[in-house]
Amino acid sequence: MAASASTLLSVPRPPAAPPSEAPADPPAEPRKPRPRRRSFDDESPTALVRRARAINRELTELYPDAHCELDFANPLQLLVATILSAQCTDKRVNMVTPTLFARYPTAADFAAADRADIETIIMSTGFFRAKTTSIIGMATALCDRFKGEVPKRLKDLVTLPGVGRKTANVVLGNAFGIPGLTVDTHMLRLTRRFRWTTSDDPVKVEIDVAALIPRKEWTLLSHRVIWHGRRVCHARKPACGACALAPLCPSFGVGPTDEATARKLVKTGPVDALL
Repeated sequence: MAASASTLLSVPRPPAAPPSEAPADPPAEPRKPRPRRRSFDDESPTALVRRARAINRELTELYPDAHCELDFANPLQLLVATILSAQCTDKRVNMVTPTLFARYPTAADFAAADRADIETIIMSTGFFRAKTTSIIGMATALCDRFKGEVPKRLKDLVTLPGVGRKTANVVLGNAFGIPGLTVDTHMLRLTRRFRWTTSDDPVKVEIDVAALIPRKEWTLLSHRVIWHGRRVCHARKPACGACALAPLCPSFGVGPTDEATARKLVKTGPVDALL
């Protein structure tokens, strides 16, 4: 006998299977939206000045303690240390100068020094014969033309053996408090990446940067750029994805842009890097 429709509807359904105890996969974390990249191709001169000064302000926040990493107690010591720093690390220079400065405290002492003795002391800094020639020649010139004192003018400093504009500006800015731009390998690299200049000539770079940044900032800007070059904006693989200057930098993407990858490239603290 066929079951009625009401009978069929009243047939109880089997209980539903209990829910699985395995936790559901968590929802994927949303990716952080990438900041929109601005174009710097048609940047006006005024916009370039504004961006350069914004970079300087950001560098000031990043490196509030930026300073010369060569150890010195007077202008002569800084002059000698800067000569020694060519193709050598500040760390290495600071290892040899205590002995050197204790033995030769004045320009007259350096001028009358035994060449072999200086060479032995500074040998580990590299190019020790050429550096010894420069130090003795520089000291002799100080005694002959400047009464044994380091002059405070750029045009005088660059007449000394072994002293170019970079060395002269280091001494002026850090020993005498006279603003100067130190155009070393880091400054050359970063100013081109920032598009502050298109030149690789240190004198032209100095002129280009001087037109963008107030004079009173020149010495500290040099240190900030050097510190950033040593710690983040490396020559071969800059840490672009971990760089606070990324929104202001036309060269973003030269290095890894992934933050986790880039962070592994960042160096902290005193860096044993070429000046």
